[in-house]
Amino acid sequence: MNLLLIINVLLFAALLTALARVSKPSWSLSRKVLTGLVMGVLFGFALQLGYGAGHPAIAASIEWFNLVGNGYVQLLQMIVMPLVFASILSAVAKLHNAASLGRISLLTLGTLLLTTLIAALVGVLVTNLFGLTAEGLVQGVKESARLDAIETSYLGRVSELGVPQLLLSFIPKNPFADLTGANPTSIISVVIFAALLGVAALQLHRDDASRGEKVLAAIDTLQAWVMKLVRLIMTLTPYGVMALMTKVVASSNPEEIVKLGSFVLASYLGLGLMFLVHGLLLALVGVNPITFLRKVAPVLSFAFSSRSSAATIPLNVEAQTRRLGVPEAIASFAASFGATIGQNGCAGLYPAMLAVMVAPTVGIDPLDPLWIASLVAIVTLSSAGVAGVGGGATFAALIVLPAMGLPVTLVALLISVEPLIDMGRTALNVNGAMTAGTITSQLLGQTDQALLNGEQQEEAAHGQA
Repeated sequence: MNLLLIINVLLFAALLTALARVSKPSWSLSRKVLTGLVMGVLFGFALQLGYGAGHPAIAASIEWFNLVGNGYVQLLQMIVMPLVFASILSAVAKLHNAASLGRISLLTLGTLLLTTLIAALVGVLVTNLFGLTAEGLVQGVKESARLDAIETSYLGRVSELGVPQLLLSFIPKNPFADLTGANPTSIISVVIFAALLGVAALQLHRDDASRGEKVLAAIDTLQAWVMKLVRLIMTLTPYGVMALMTKVVASSNPEEIVKLGSFVLASYLGLGLMFLVHGLLLALVGVNPITFLRKVAPVLSFAFSSRSSAATIPLNVEAQTRRLGVPEAIASFAASFGATIGQNGCAGLYPAMLAVMVAPTVGIDPLDPLWIASLVAIVTLSSAGVAGVGGGATFAALIVLPAMGLPVTLVALLISVEPLIDMGRTALNVNGAMTAGTITSQLLGQTDQALLNGEQQEEAAHGQA
């Protein structure tokens, strides 16, 4: 056993070294990440074929692989609060006046919440279309452990929040505690605190230009500093993704995945429909959806691989400003808020699908129009403040299900396919943020049309993604 463990760990270390050597400096980050993803999948399959599902050698090896995979996830969690705080503060400070802040926030947040509402309806549609239900799903050892973890970490803190209490919890009362993630809704409290600080900076600049300039310069420096930290962590993404994919594939049970295959198919059908909805909305404001998708593809591939909307914020802003012609203020605002509010995949589609699956088990008709309307409203309202890292979808579901009077057990029963779906959900979240920024810029007439429709900075931007 010890020999097998040593061999597996040495093979893993050799693959990490190989990934570092084959990744050429000229490669984009998204290409490096996809290379790591493929290597992780292949190594995971090799372990599955060599040992068989559930072999003790795999479980022991994964504990060592987690030093890289879980270590990377913890680093992502580390940067979320500083990144969101600095990004929102900088985005608001760059708007220069409160009037533009009002228009931009109304259009951006309106688009994010509208698409989340549509995502919830799509979730209801595809779940009923496939006839998915929680009845018959078995709670095994892994699922029981997952449920215990959920009850310990989340359930007691969020299940007792009604919608009014949830909305009230968004208002920050101790921003320093919220910066530590002390509360379930800390991230939206940080967003509000940063936005208010940004508005205060604008008003100070208006009333006292000298001091205001110093504050704005300090904000710009803070944002640049945090972005350097984010990019430092992002360089580790290919290795983190390789470790995480190795763990997912090596520890997965093919029979469980096949058993939940209908849920995976329904989820990706829903995700595909939402990409079409984004394209339709873009077309309505005069943006070619094909051109848009081609220009943001590297960002989506990074989001898909990393499963982190927050870590994708820098690439999100670059894609909007350098390829789509969106002004930096609008791009920063949309990317930052899109990582915390109105996530179409994690906070819209997923909790709606789970609610429809659970409803029949407690005697509720999931086709009842009034019930669907209540579900969509709760999903949309509760979509604010879902953290843009792994686990955000679980948090969203744990708000929606108790609010609808439904048990939360199903969240644990889908653990075997969760990583497969989370990659697609994250890509949709990020696409929704870029769609919101592009639509806002178009409606305000601030888009650089030559850049949006041209190719002049395409290659330069591609190298950054």
